[in-house]
Amino acid sequence: MTWGSTASGALCSQEDVGSVLEQFFTAHTSFFHKAKRLTDEQIDWGKQELTVGDIQQKVKEYNAQINSNHYMVVSKDGSYTGFIKVQFQLLRPISLPPPKKLSLTQEGGQQEPGMKRRTSFYLPKDTAKHLHISSRTRAREVIQALLNKFTVVDNPAKFALFERVERHNQVYLRKLSDDERPLHLRLCAGPSEKVLGLVLKENETGDVNWDAFSLPELCNFLRILQREEEEHVRQIVKRYALARDKMKQAMASITAPG
Repeated sequence: MTWGSTASGALCSQEDVGSVLEQFFTAHTSFFHKAKRLTDEQIDWGKQELTVGDIQQKVKEYNAQINSNHYMVVSKDGSYTGFIKVQFQLLRPISLPPPKKLSLTQEGGQQEPGMKRRTSFYLPKDTAKHLHISSRTRAREVIQALLNKFTVVDNPAKFALFERVERHNQVYLRKLSDDERPLHLRLCAGPSEKVLGLVLKENETGDVNWDAFSLPELCNFLRILQREEEEHVRQIVKRYALARDKMKQAMASITAPG
């Protein structure tokens, strides 16, 4: 598998070393920004059975529509390779192993027993990865490959690959099963991202199961909540202070002589 990536905006970092010696990085997003619930719609592209001749014809049509070098290539046995683009829409931070230079204590000794170091950060909202895969690559393998690329230590079961479709000014999401083949969907749908997009999201359908997170992750979430609460308080105080100043100016203009 080969990779390409697109991501704009830099990560804003903050070091917070506590009892678990974590290092926390945050980007321009909010943990509790709740995405709009989208209606699921069954898409039948994955059910299309294609002969070798069908595949060759579709690949030819696909390649004629793209403006990049992300072509598909067909083998004699009917298998084919090509690129898929996966958008990241993660609301929670992902966890990475600590940098090697931080694996030692400040005194240069070994890390104390029972102490943990973790690096967690939010991916920017517009992060995307181009992945070169084969027609035999399954959705679960794509998820694992994406996590490996970022050296993410979170359980792959926390994530799911979704099919994103825009129809009649409506957006629909459908969760792919582990055994579905994303490149087959890409070939059947064509290269348009509006007709078919692939999205990596958290694998959840209801409320957050907090028991599934580790202590360092939960501590990070509490810090995020505290910072968001402090920011909201600052905004409210600023708004009321501005309103108070305007009222005083109005009162002064009324009571001033002349």
